[in-house]
Amino acid sequence: MAQAAAVAKPPTPPRRRRASATPRRLPYLLIAPAGLLMLGFIAYPVVSVFYYSLQNYNPTKPWRNGYAGLDNFVHLFTEDPLFWDTLVFSAKWVVVEVGLQLMFGLALALIVNQTFVGRGIGRALVFSPWAVSGVLTSAIWVLLYNSQTGITRYLADMGIGEYGTSWLSDTSTVFSAVVVADLWRGVPFFAILILADLQSVSKDLYEAAEVDGASRFQQFMHITLPHLKDAIILSTLLRAVWEFNNVDLLYTLTGGGPAGVTTTLPLYIANTSVDAHNFGYASALTTVAFVILLFCSIVYLRLSKFGGESK
Repeated sequence: MAQAAAVAKPPTPPRRRRASATPRRLPYLLIAPAGLLMLGFIAYPVVSVFYYSLQNYNPTKPWRNGYAGLDNFVHLFTEDPLFWDTLVFSAKWVVVEVGLQLMFGLALALIVNQTFVGRGIGRALVFSPWAVSGVLTSAIWVLLYNSQTGITRYLADMGIGEYGTSWLSDTSTVFSAVVVADLWRGVPFFAILILADLQSVSKDLYEAAEVDGASRFQQFMHITLPHLKDAIILSTLLRAVWEFNNVDLLYTLTGGGPAGVTTTLPLYIANTSVDAHNFGYASALTTVAFVILLFCSIVYLRLSKFGGESK
C-alpha cells in the first residue's frame, strides 16, 4: 500500500477557463465609432482630392468639366512656371523659418530652464505668442507694418527711413518682414517642446561633468544636445510641415505679393481654387504637394535616425 501511494500520480490541476474574447475586444469596439468617424473625415477629403486631380472641374464653366486623365499633371510639370517658382519659394521659406525658429527657440528654452527671479513670468511671456490665433497674429503685424501708423512711421520720426515706406510693398524687404512676423508666432513652439524635454535631463549628469572638468559648452554638446535629439527632430518635422502649408499669415500680410514673390505652393493652390475656381487643377497641385511632403518626411526621418540611440 505504501508503495502504491508513493507511485500515485499527483492530482491534476483544474483547467483554467479560456478567457472570453469579448473582454479583450471590448476596448476596440468602444473606440470603433470614433475611429471610423475620424477615418471618414480624413479619408474622404484625401480620396476626393485624388479624384478631382484627374478631372476638369470648374463650377463657373460646367461645359468644360469632365475626365482629364493626367492632363493636369502634364500641364503642371511642363507648362506652368508658377508651380516651380512657388515650390522654390516654399522650400526657401521652410528652411529659413524652421532654422531660425529652432535656433531662437532652443536659446529661449535654455534661458527659461535656468533658475532666476521671475522665471514664471518670463516663461509666460515667452509662450504667450503661441496662444494667439493665426488670424489675430496677422492682424497685429498688419498694424505694425502699416506705413501710416506702424513701425516705419516711428522710425521716420527718428530720422531713419522715409515717411510712407511700406516694408510689405517692397520686394527687397517683404521677405524679411514676413519672416520676422512668423518668427514671433513660431519660436514659442520650439521653446515649449524643448523646455519640456530639458526638464527630464538628470542633474547628476551635469554634476558629474563638472567634476570631470567639462566646460558649459562641452556639457551642452555632449549631454544636452544628445538628449534633445528626438525632440528637435520631431519638432522640426512638424514645424516644417506647418510652415510649408502656411497660408493665413502670408495671405493676410502680402496676398502672395508684391509681384508674386511671397507666393508659396499652398497659397498658389488656394488662389487657384478659391479665386479662379479651377478645382481640378488645384487638386492636382495639392496631390503633388502631398507627395512632396510625404517623401521629404520619410527621407528626413531615415537620415536623422529618429528614435535611435544617440552616439
